[in-house]
Amino acid sequence: MSKSGIVNVRMVITEEKILMNIDKVQKLINPKSKKQIVQLEDDTYFKDLVESIKTYLIEYPKKKNFPASVYKAAYGLVEFATNQFEENTKKIEELIRQREQNIALAGKLKEVLEAVENKEKDWKDQVKEAEESFSEDIIEPLNIIGKAKGTKSQNYQDAMKLIHARINNLEANLHIEIDMERIEDRSKALSYIGIEVADALKSIPTPVEEVQEQVIEEPKEEVTEAEQVEQYNQATTFEAKPSLWQRFKNSKFVRAIKAITRIRIVLDYSDALPEGRGENTQNQ
Repeated sequence: MSKSGIVNVRMVITEEKILMNIDKVQKLINPKSKKQIVQLEDDTYFKDLVESIKTYLIEYPKKKNFPASVYKAAYGLVEFATNQFEENTKKIEELIRQREQNIALAGKLKEVLEAVENKEKDWKDQVKEAEESFSEDIIEPLNIIGKAKGTKSQNYQDAMKLIHARINNLEANLHIEIDMERIEDRSKALSYIGIEVADALKSIPTPVEEVQEQVIEEPKEEVTEAEQVEQYNQATTFEAKPSLWQRFKNSKFVRAIKAITRIRIVLDYSDALPEGRGENTQNQ
Protein backbone atom coordinates (compact mmCIF):
# COMPACT_ATOMS: atom_id res chain seq x y z
CA MET A 1 0.00 0.00 0.00
CA SER A 2 1.32 3.44 -0.90
CA LYS A 3 2.09 6.06 1.68
CA SER A 4 -0.78 8.24 0.43
CA GLY A 5 -3.09 5.27 0.79
CA ILE A 6 -2.12 4.88 4.43
CA VAL A 7 -2.82 8.56 5.05
CA ASN A 8 -6.27 8.22 3.48
CA VAL A 9 -7.11 5.18 5.62
CA ARG A 10 -6.10 7.03 8.74
CA MET A 11 -8.23 10.00 7.74
CA VAL A 12 -11.27 7.72 7.24
CA ILE A 13 -10.72 6.21 10.69
CA THR A 14 -10.42 9.68 12.20
CA GLU A 15 -13.62 10.78 10.48
CA GLU A 16 -15.47 7.76 11.84
CA LYS A 17 -14.13 8.40 15.32
CA ILE A 18 -15.23 12.06 15.25
CA LEU A 19 -18.69 11.04 14.07
CA MET A 20 -18.85 8.65 17.02
CA ASN A 21 -17.72 11.42 19.39
CA ILE A 22 -20.38 13.78 18.05
CA ASP A 23 -22.98 11.07 18.58
CA LYS A 24 -21.74 10.52 22.16
CA VAL A 25 -21.98 14.25 22.94
CA GLN A 26 -25.47 14.43 21.48
CA LYS A 27 -26.59 11.56 23.71
CA LEU A 28 -25.08 13.24 26.78
CA ILE A 29 -27.13 16.39 26.21
CA ASN A 30 -30.32 14.64 25.12
CA PRO A 31 -32.89 15.08 27.91
CA LYS A 32 -34.38 11.70 26.99
CA SER A 33 -31.10 9.83 27.54
CA LYS A 34 -30.56 7.92 30.76
CA LYS A 35 -26.92 9.02 30.99
CA GLN A 36 -26.71 12.80 30.94
CA ILE A 37 -24.04 15.28 31.90
CA VAL A 38 -24.31 16.33 35.53
CA GLN A 39 -21.40 18.63 36.41
CA LEU A 40 -19.57 20.34 33.55
CA GLU A 41 -16.59 21.31 35.71
CA ASP A 42 -16.04 17.72 36.85
CA ASP A 43 -16.90 15.95 33.60
CA THR A 44 -13.55 15.69 31.81
CA TYR A 45 -14.97 12.96 29.55
CA PHE A 46 -17.57 15.35 28.12
CA LYS A 47 -15.08 18.19 27.70
CA ASP A 48 -12.55 15.90 26.04
CA LEU A 49 -15.18 14.78 23.55
CA VAL A 50 -16.07 18.38 22.67
CA GLU A 51 -12.39 19.32 22.48
CA SER A 52 -11.72 16.46 20.04
CA ILE A 53 -14.51 17.69 17.77
CA LYS A 54 -13.29 21.26 17.94
CA THR A 55 -9.69 20.23 17.22
CA TYR A 56 -10.76 18.16 14.23
CA LEU A 57 -12.69 21.10 12.77
CA ILE A 58 -9.87 23.58 13.31
CA GLU A 59 -6.90 21.43 12.30
CA TYR A 60 -8.38 19.67 9.28
CA PRO A 61 -5.75 20.38 6.59
CA LYS A 62 -7.88 21.15 3.52
CA LYS A 63 -11.01 22.96 4.58
CA LYS A 64 -12.48 22.95 1.06
CA ASN A 65 -12.43 19.14 1.13
CA PHE A 66 -13.85 18.85 4.63
CA PRO A 67 -15.97 15.67 5.07
CA ALA A 68 -19.61 16.49 4.47
CA SER A 69 -20.71 13.85 6.98
CA VAL A 70 -18.73 15.46 9.80
CA TYR A 71 -19.86 18.96 8.86
CA LYS A 72 -23.50 17.89 8.81
CA ALA A 73 -23.17 16.05 12.13
CA ALA A 74 -21.34 18.94 13.82
CA TYR A 75 -23.86 21.46 12.52
CA GLY A 76 -26.68 19.23 13.72
CA LEU A 77 -25.04 19.01 17.14
CA VAL A 78 -24.87 22.80 17.46
CA GLU A 79 -28.46 23.11 16.27
CA PHE A 80 -29.63 20.52 18.79
CA ALA A 81 -27.64 22.18 21.60
CA THR A 82 -29.06 25.59 20.70
CA ASN A 83 -32.63 24.28 20.66
CA GLN A 84 -32.10 22.59 24.01
CA PHE A 85 -30.58 25.76 25.46
CA GLU A 86 -33.62 27.75 24.39
CA GLU A 87 -35.89 25.12 25.95
CA ASN A 88 -33.90 25.39 29.17
CA THR A 89 -34.38 29.14 29.15
CA LYS A 90 -38.14 28.64 28.89
CA LYS A 91 -38.02 26.21 31.81
CA ILE A 92 -36.03 28.72 33.86
CA GLU A 93 -38.59 31.42 33.18
CA GLU A 94 -41.40 29.06 34.19
CA LEU A 95 -39.61 28.17 37.42
CA ILE A 96 -39.16 31.86 38.19
CA ARG A 97 -42.90 32.42 37.71
CA GLN A 98 -43.64 29.47 39.98
CA ARG A 99 -41.30 30.84 42.63
CA GLU A 100 -42.90 34.29 42.52
CA GLN A 101 -46.35 32.72 42.75
CA ASN A 102 -45.27 30.61 45.72
CA ILE A 103 -43.86 33.63 47.54
CA ALA A 104 -47.09 35.54 46.91
CA LEU A 105 -49.12 32.57 48.21
CA ALA A 106 -46.93 32.43 51.32
CA GLY A 107 -47.66 36.09 51.99
CA LYS A 108 -51.37 35.59 51.47
CA LEU A 109 -51.43 32.56 53.79
CA LYS A 110 -49.63 34.54 56.47
CA GLU A 111 -52.30 37.26 56.29
CA VAL A 112 -55.14 34.74 56.55
CA LEU A 113 -53.43 32.96 59.44
CA GLU A 114 -53.02 36.24 61.30
CA ALA A 115 -56.71 37.06 60.82
CA VAL A 116 -57.71 33.59 62.00
CA GLU A 117 -55.42 33.68 65.06
CA ASN A 118 -56.69 37.11 66.09
CA LYS A 119 -60.31 36.11 65.46
CA GLU A 120 -60.86 39.14 63.26
CA LYS A 121 -64.48 39.84 62.34
CA ASP A 122 -64.03 38.78 58.73
CA TRP A 123 -61.73 35.78 59.31
CA LYS A 124 -64.34 33.37 57.94
CA ASP A 125 -64.68 35.46 54.80
CA GLN A 126 -60.90 35.47 54.38
CA VAL A 127 -60.75 31.69 54.76
CA LYS A 128 -63.57 31.33 52.24
CA GLU A 129 -61.70 33.52 49.79
CA ALA A 130 -58.53 31.48 50.40
CA GLU A 131 -60.31 28.41 49.02
CA GLU A 132 -59.56 29.75 45.54
CA SER A 133 -55.82 29.51 46.18
CA PHE A 134 -55.39 26.66 48.66
CA SER A 135 -56.57 23.07 48.88
CA GLU A 136 -58.72 21.57 51.60
CA ASP A 137 -55.70 20.36 53.56
CA ILE A 138 -54.92 24.03 54.26
CA ILE A 139 -58.46 25.37 54.59
CA GLU A 140 -59.44 22.82 57.21
CA PRO A 141 -56.57 23.70 59.64
CA LEU A 142 -57.38 27.40 59.22
CA ASN A 143 -60.97 26.72 60.28
CA ILE A 144 -59.75 24.65 63.24
CA ILE A 145 -57.56 27.54 64.40
CA GLY A 146 -60.34 30.08 63.89
CA LYS A 147 -62.96 28.06 65.81
CA ALA A 148 -60.64 27.02 68.66
CA LYS A 149 -61.43 28.56 72.05
CA GLY A 150 -57.86 28.19 73.22
CA THR A 151 -54.35 27.55 71.95
CA LYS A 152 -53.38 24.50 73.99
CA SER A 153 -55.43 21.75 72.36
CA GLN A 154 -53.64 19.16 70.25
CA ASN A 155 -55.82 19.95 67.22
CA TYR A 156 -54.88 23.61 67.46
CA GLN A 157 -51.17 22.86 67.79
CA ASP A 158 -51.24 20.40 64.87
CA ALA A 159 -53.10 22.87 62.70
CA MET A 160 -50.57 25.63 63.47
CA LYS A 161 -47.65 23.34 62.66
CA LEU A 162 -49.19 22.37 59.34
CA ILE A 163 -49.85 25.98 58.28
CA HIS A 164 -46.36 27.15 59.29
CA ALA A 165 -44.82 24.21 57.44
CA ARG A 166 -46.72 25.14 54.28
CA ILE A 167 -45.63 28.77 54.58
CA ASN A 168 -42.00 27.72 54.98
CA ASN A 169 -42.21 25.39 51.97
CA LEU A 170 -43.71 28.11 49.80
CA GLU A 171 -41.00 30.57 50.81
CA ALA A 172 -38.07 28.14 50.56
CA ASN A 173 -38.95 26.72 47.12
CA LEU A 174 -36.45 23.93 47.67
CA HIS A 175 -37.74 21.81 44.81
CA ILE A 176 -37.40 24.77 42.45
CA GLU A 177 -33.79 25.38 43.48
CA ILE A 178 -32.99 21.71 42.87
CA ASP A 179 -34.55 21.90 39.41
CA MET A 180 -32.65 25.11 38.70
CA GLU A 181 -29.32 23.53 39.63
CA ARG A 182 -30.02 20.66 37.27
CA ILE A 183 -30.97 22.99 34.43
CA GLU A 184 -27.98 25.22 35.14
CA ASP A 185 -25.58 22.29 34.71
CA ARG A 186 -27.20 21.28 31.42
CA SER A 187 -27.14 24.86 30.17
CA LYS A 188 -23.42 25.16 30.92
CA ALA A 189 -22.78 22.02 28.88
CA LEU A 190 -24.93 23.30 26.03
CA SER A 191 -23.20 26.68 26.05
CA TYR A 192 -19.84 24.90 25.98
CA ILE A 193 -20.87 23.19 22.75
CA GLY A 194 -22.34 26.39 21.35
CA ILE A 195 -19.06 28.23 21.83
CA GLU A 196 -16.47 25.57 21.05
CA VAL A 197 -18.05 23.77 18.10
CA ALA A 198 -20.04 26.59 16.49
CA ASP A 199 -17.04 28.90 16.47
CA ALA A 200 -14.84 26.22 14.91
CA LEU A 201 -17.43 25.64 12.17
CA LYS A 202 -17.08 29.24 11.02
CA SER A 203 -13.76 28.48 9.33
CA ILE A 204 -15.15 25.64 7.22
CA PRO A 205 -16.91 26.23 3.88
CA THR A 206 -20.16 24.35 3.53
CA PRO A 207 -19.36 21.06 1.71
CA VAL A 208 -20.56 20.77 -1.88
CA GLU A 209 -23.11 18.09 -0.93
CA GLU A 210 -24.72 20.47 1.57
CA VAL A 211 -24.83 23.31 -0.95
CA GLN A 212 -26.43 21.04 -3.55
CA GLU A 213 -29.12 20.02 -1.08
CA GLN A 214 -29.88 23.67 -0.41
CA VAL A 215 -30.12 24.39 -4.15
CA ILE A 216 -32.54 21.47 -4.60
CA GLU A 217 -34.70 22.82 -1.81
CA GLU A 218 -34.76 26.28 -3.40
CA PRO A 219 -37.83 27.09 -5.57
CA LYS A 220 -37.04 26.42 -9.22
CA GLU A 221 -36.76 29.92 -10.59
CA GLU A 222 -34.70 31.18 -13.49
CA VAL A 223 -31.63 33.01 -12.22
CA THR A 224 -28.65 34.52 -13.93
CA GLU A 225 -25.17 33.04 -13.67
CA ALA A 226 -24.10 35.93 -11.43
CA GLU A 227 -27.01 35.25 -9.11
CA GLN A 228 -26.07 31.59 -8.99
CA VAL A 229 -22.52 32.47 -7.97
CA GLU A 230 -23.82 34.83 -5.27
CA GLN A 231 -26.18 32.15 -3.94
CA TYR A 232 -23.32 29.65 -3.85
CA ASN A 233 -21.07 32.05 -1.93
CA GLN A 234 -23.83 32.77 0.55
CA ALA A 235 -24.48 29.09 1.08
CA THR A 236 -20.85 28.15 1.69
CA THR A 237 -20.29 29.80 5.05
CA PHE A 238 -21.59 28.72 8.42
CA GLU A 239 -22.50 32.28 9.44
CA ALA A 240 -24.61 32.82 6.33
CA LYS A 241 -27.01 30.03 7.28
CA PRO A 242 -29.89 30.81 9.66
CA SER A 243 -27.18 31.61 12.13
CA LEU A 244 -27.17 29.19 15.02
CA TRP A 245 -24.24 31.14 16.37
CA GLN A 246 -26.30 34.31 16.65
CA ARG A 247 -29.34 32.35 17.87
CA PHE A 248 -27.23 30.89 20.62
CA LYS A 249 -25.70 34.20 21.69
CA ASN A 250 -29.08 35.93 21.61
CA SER A 251 -31.16 33.14 23.17
CA LYS A 252 -31.99 35.15 26.29
CA PHE A 253 -28.77 33.91 27.88
CA VAL A 254 -28.15 36.97 30.03
CA ARG A 255 -31.76 37.05 31.19
CA ALA A 256 -31.54 33.35 32.00
CA ILE A 257 -28.45 33.93 34.13
CA LYS A 258 -30.15 36.79 35.97
CA ALA A 259 -33.15 34.57 36.57
CA ILE A 260 -30.94 31.89 38.04
CA THR A 261 -29.20 34.30 40.40
CA ARG A 262 -32.58 35.53 41.63
CA ILE A 263 -33.14 32.19 43.28
CA ARG A 264 -29.81 32.11 45.06
CA ILE A 265 -27.80 30.07 42.57
CA VAL A 266 -24.48 31.80 42.07
CA LEU A 267 -23.03 31.59 38.60
CA ASP A 268 -19.62 32.58 37.39
CA TYR A 269 -20.06 34.03 33.92
CA SER A 270 -16.74 32.62 32.75
CA ASP A 271 -17.93 29.13 33.71
CA ALA A 272 -21.41 29.57 32.37
CA LEU A 273 -20.19 30.69 28.95
CA PRO A 274 -16.73 29.15 28.43
CA GLU A 275 -14.72 30.75 25.68
CA GLY A 276 -12.37 27.86 25.02
CA ARG A 277 -8.65 27.92 24.51
CA GLY A 278 -7.38 30.20 21.79
CA GLU A 279 -10.76 31.74 21.03
CA ASN A 280 -10.77 35.09 19.32
CA THR A 281 -12.92 37.19 21.62
CA GLN A 282 -13.48 39.73 18.89
CA ASN A 283 -15.74 37.22 17.15
CA GLN A 284 -18.06 36.99 20.12
